[in-house]
Amino acid sequence: MDLENWGRIKITPDFAGKQQEIIRAYEKLGINCECTCTPYTLEGFSVTYGDHLAWSESSAVSYANSVLGARTNREGGPSALSAALLGKTANYGFHLDEKRIPTVSVSVECPLSASDYGALGYAAGKLIGNRVPLFFLQEGTGPGKEADKGSRPGPDDLKALGAAMAASGAVALYHVAGVTPEARRMTFEVPEEKFVIERSQLDEVYAVSGEGKEPELIALGCPHCSAPELARVAGLLKGKTVSKEMWVFTSRELANRYPEYVEAIEKSGAKVVCDTCMVVSPATNRYSCVMVNSGKAFAYVPGMCGAKAVFGSLEACVLTATGEKKMGGDSN
Repeated sequence: MDLENWGRIKITPDFAGKQQEIIRAYEKLGINCECTCTPYTLEGFSVTYGDHLAWSESSAVSYANSVLGARTNREGGPSALSAALLGKTANYGFHLDEKRIPTVSVSVECPLSASDYGALGYAAGKLIGNRVPLFFLQEGTGPGKEADKGSRPGPDDLKALGAAMAASGAVALYHVAGVTPEARRMTFEVPEEKFVIERSQLDEVYAVSGEGKEPELIALGCPHCSAPELARVAGLLKGKTVSKEMWVFTSRELANRYPEYVEAIEKSGAKVVCDTCMVVSPATNRYSCVMVNSGKAFAYVPGMCGAKAVFGSLEACVLTATGEKKMGGDSN
């Protein structure tokens, strides 16, 4: 729940009291209770290439291993807490060089942009399971996307890719040829097992329409929105008013650091929510159909929230929230 504004998304007082009790228990242990799935966006974050960690949130594990080049297994809460108390973690799995070598290759035979990375992660995770993929991305620019910079992904693109693969599969480490740090520093042999992903497979993710249900809630920020993502949402909502419930999730630190983005988003009637997300909050359980631009949320919402899920680009999500477009789904 949002620790400061839990009432606005209709969390019950009983639930809120129990959540606050848990937070107080962690604070007594000396833990910094930021309650975000993107700790790498926080001030003072100092994890660098080769550092050994004990992290338990699946998208953060993927980001640490793949984008930062740090080393962590997919820990459970108890083992991560044990590592914090001891100052040590078990030296196995992805802490070892030989376990970080790619075991399967994925050739993506279409240009990618923005939410395409979440769609790719959702599709690829189902194929890969818990193996270590090496991605080869096609050069080029997607049609009709002015902001498209071709297929060289940025940090938010990689965040979306890894989060979706961790949810639809169990991928904790991936490499992108010429992009991610280990793929730039090391020479990998191309694995014998190969997958090819075409545009039609990504289009299938966008085409899913919640079995004909109209989205009642539009939810962004799984994993939590970065500052550039908050800026983009604020820009798309400028001068508009939402006609559906819309939640934008981010860390409290970023919300406090960029009040202008929060103000612009909430001026439209959307809500900026901190400390939680649509996947883990019981507040989502009130809705029968949720529209997201996250491959991770698209994988988790049906099972964890009991709602139908619709996947669409950020632009499609905003148009659906403001009533300018019925449903969502396309990648443009």
